[in-house]
Amino acid sequence: MPSSVIIFKQIEKITAKLIEIGLSAEQNFPSNQSGRIAYSGMQDVSIAMKNIAYEEIYKKLEETKNYNIKMLDGALIQMLYSFEDNKLISHRLAFFPAPTLESFQNEPELYENDEIYADILGRNIVTFPIRFDYDPDNFEEIKHPKTHATLGQYKNCRIPVSEPLTPEIFIIFLLRNFYNPAFRKHTQKFIISSQRFAKTITNQEKSLLHLGIY
Repeated sequence: MPSSVIIFKQIEKITAKLIEIGLSAEQNFPSNQSGRIAYSGMQDVSIAMKNIAYEEIYKKLEETKNYNIKMLDGALIQMLYSFEDNKLISHRLAFFPAPTLESFQNEPELYENDEIYADILGRNIVTFPIRFDYDPDNFEEIKHPKTHATLGQYKNCRIPVSEPLTPEIFIIFLLRNFYNPAFRKHTQKFIISSQRFAKTITNQEKSLLHLGIY
């Protein structure tokens, strides 16, 4: 079972790797305060849950530098974990893509020949946030799975997930699906360790369409 130290080191390593391969434009390295793993300068992130326009949420998070990583295309990544007595009690892993690529509109030549943008410059792309939460305190079978994914800002979107995610699993999910050309080029730099959290999905939740890690 991954400890707070292991999770902290994974985030630290991921941050360094994203800088190394040129995907991170800005970053806040992780901090670990008594089992609360966040990032340097973290502020209240409750705005991300409010019923306001996504553009406003993104702008506020960007302005206050409320993220672990700001990707080159402007997407913001948050990785927040809480432990008590080295036992995971919650996590919040979020991906906030930029509502628009303003710099692309102003200087398209910087992007058009860059492989990392191959999957995100299509005119048919619709950006929306993705969040993975581990929230056992509010567990209600099916209605509020212990571990769940939320797509967009839909209040009642809680797709069951088999278990809490490590930072490695989360980042590889993002890279594989949203930065695939860059991921294929640097696959060997992102290896998932054997460390896993225990399964949290129930049998009833397994009967639904869900996300699984096996």
